[in-house]
Amino acid sequence: MELSECVKRQEPALLQWLRENLRIPSVQGEPEPGAPYGSEVRRSLDHVLAAAQELGFATVNMDGQLGWCEYGSGEEMIAVLGHLDVVPAGDDWSFDPWGGKIQDGRIFGRGTMDDKGPSIAALFALAALRDSGLPIRRRIRVLWGCNEESGSADMKYYLAHNGEIPVMGFTPDGEYPVINGEKGIINVTYTREMDQIGDLRLISLHGGTAPNVVPASACAKLACSKELAQRLASLHAPKLRFTATECGLFVEAEGESAHGSTPELGENAIGRLVLALDTLPLDGQTKETIHFLAETLGMETDGLSAGIALSDEVSGKLTLNWGTLNVENGSLQMKINYRYPVTKAYDDCAPILDGKFAAAGFTKAAELHKAKLYVPEDSELV
Repeated sequence: MELSECVKRQEPALLQWLRENLRIPSVQGEPEPGAPYGSEVRRSLDHVLAAAQELGFATVNMDGQLGWCEYGSGEEMIAVLGHLDVVPAGDDWSFDPWGGKIQDGRIFGRGTMDDKGPSIAALFALAALRDSGLPIRRRIRVLWGCNEESGSADMKYYLAHNGEIPVMGFTPDGEYPVINGEKGIINVTYTREMDQIGDLRLISLHGGTAPNVVPASACAKLACSKELAQRLASLHAPKLRFTATECGLFVEAEGESAHGSTPELGENAIGRLVLALDTLPLDGQTKETIHFLAETLGMETDGLSAGIALSDEVSGKLTLNWGTLNVENGSLQMKINYRYPVTKAYDDCAPILDGKFAAAGFTKAAELHKAKLYVPEDSELV
């Protein structure tokens, strides 16, 4: 049977299984027995492995860390590496992010592109290849990870437990037909303690859900006199709201969500809020901290004011997303996701950013670095 016909025959089942999986909110949760990344992520993995079994493939579930199915024979193995965990949905949706609705030939839902859609499509492509009877010289293994969005601990587990290394492979986690490079990714967490003095004090601030999602909303509570609150509440600015409360002032900022790899397509609500707070009569370390963040990050997406505006011809500009900011009783924690070009290195940017934050009184509390990946266009694989 022609491969194209085999692919067409798989389409109804592919759509059914994909839509069902999109309805599982597989955001990382609290670890449970057999579910190291939370029950919903495990449920998504079980669902995909059930699809693979229904298609006639033998499956492996590696302790809830990841799973796979395989087709073919031979000593060498080709890998197709996807993942089922997703980032939080955020607020700025026109459709139910967990609905899997089809409209105008498109499926809407968190994970349709990254990476449930492509990785589940790979499963049904494998079934179509098998049904076509076309000869293959190696085993093909489709893997589904469960922790790509939060550090790829699943892949470390796979390697530590003698997971077979493929001779070649790709990940269906990008745009068609092929992406041959990915910027280096750094997720960094900074913390700082601030005093609370003066007539206007920052009580709390909250914005963002994950480092790699442009925050669509942020808000801050400030304590001050009723007179000062009423005066500040009269301020007006686009996508900002100042409200006098019994305790002082409440400030809300609106943004537009986007993926952290393309922050320029969104509007960062945290940056907008901090720029607004920088105009208010704060004092002491709170004033210094807010001013530093406004000057160094603000709503920029290229790291220019932070001193790390790198670029190259192959992959373009460094991108920077200020993903989260939380303040409670003078304790600040924030997370940044930035991505450096494929011809650059960690040492070209991370020490500079760390140095700026250290000089401003911040502590680097955590960091996750995924080195850049680049396979030249004229390589055999591409």
